[in-house]
Amino acid sequence: MPEKQKTLSAEENQQCVSRRRFIAGAGAAALSFTVVKPELVRGYGANSKVDLGLIGCGGRGIWIANLFKEHGGYNIVAGADYFQDRVDRLGKLGVEKARLYTGLSGHRRLLEGKVDAVAIESPPYFHPEQAAAAVDAGCHVYVAKPIAVDAPGCHSIGQSGKKATRKKLCFLVDFQTRADKFFCEALKRVHDGALGTFAFGEAIYHANCPFKRMYDSWRSDPDGAENRLRAWGLDRVLSGNIITEQNIHTLDVMSWIMDAEPIWAVGTGGRTVRPVGTCWDHFALLFEYPNHVGVTFSSRQIDGRGTQPEGIRNRMFGSKGVLETAYGDLVIIRGENFYRGGKSPSIYHEGAVTNVATFHKSIMDGDVENPTVAPSVRSNLVTILGRTAAYEKRKVTWKEIIRNKEKLDANLKGLKA
Repeated sequence: MPEKQKTLSAEENQQCVSRRRFIAGAGAAALSFTVVKPELVRGYGANSKVDLGLIGCGGRGIWIANLFKEHGGYNIVAGADYFQDRVDRLGKLGVEKARLYTGLSGHRRLLEGKVDAVAIESPPYFHPEQAAAAVDAGCHVYVAKPIAVDAPGCHSIGQSGKKATRKKLCFLVDFQTRADKFFCEALKRVHDGALGTFAFGEAIYHANCPFKRMYDSWRSDPDGAENRLRAWGLDRVLSGNIITEQNIHTLDVMSWIMDAEPIWAVGTGGRTVRPVGTCWDHFALLFEYPNHVGVTFSSRQIDGRGTQPEGIRNRMFGSKGVLETAYGDLVIIRGENFYRGGKSPSIYHEGAVTNVATFHKSIMDGDVENPTVAPSVRSNLVTILGRTAAYEKRKVTWKEIIRNKEKLDANLKGLKA
């Protein structure tokens, strides 16, 4: 008989990846103002607010800034973005004009202004340097996925996370699925053996292009550094290409399921339909994991013309059952160890709300375990493994990628500092 859907406690909702707690679950928002023991708080009074600076004031940046403000535990006191018109948006959230900074080094001037924490929502190319600067300045760090666009950048984030822990600072990477109670419970059961022996898996990210709003900017001056920066989602270096910038959501779930590094990847892809930019619009790959477990992956940012299924989906087939997950839709385990799971149609919003609350609570509690860093580094490297295999049309190994020291160059010469 199918079991009844399990109601998770607040404590259970904080247990996720790799048989260890990952980040606080859906109950974290309710806990965000819990009075904590004074001796556990690093320089904060119980229920005090965190002075936050926002680095990257585009659409996602302003959206997340509003979530920080709605949480109630933060004062948004500063902002930085290359473009004046973007950083000016923070003025509507009460940030003083004197604390709005522009240019490529605007984040450094923001950090000189003494903030407790930063939220990094700039193009992924800049995340490693900005995160490292924030940790060096003694700030807690909340950073959007993906964390980097190349292997050295991934390693830099890993080092920043470890340094943050040594300095008693919080460092959180914002993945919504990692904060969802159904994903957390399903993956816990999978890692406890619910599927038996893994056979093979599938991962897809099929959607339309999310960056059509940037087409006109790109067309107006496709070779200009400033225009490429404004239309960064169409630039393969600034964004990391679609496999790193967007597809990381499903490849992160794949990595979470496997709880191991892949051995190698092969694949292909290209830009067949998208009219502008240097990013590809599709990838098709095969990853091999230990014990000869293969996981196929495909992605598109092309009109699917009604074909189904689409979205962000993963399946893993095992000797005792099958795991099915869908971002914003059903998470379920079928088979001998049935788990009904459920749907989180508002996962994009709710996951971020939970992570914002978790970040605040970690700061208040002095909890600097920072468990989101290592899994995020691995998932980001998985995207780079697949991307490299597709670019070079050959089998590329995990060992090659983690040893790769090549840093991507966005060629931003001429832009204002």
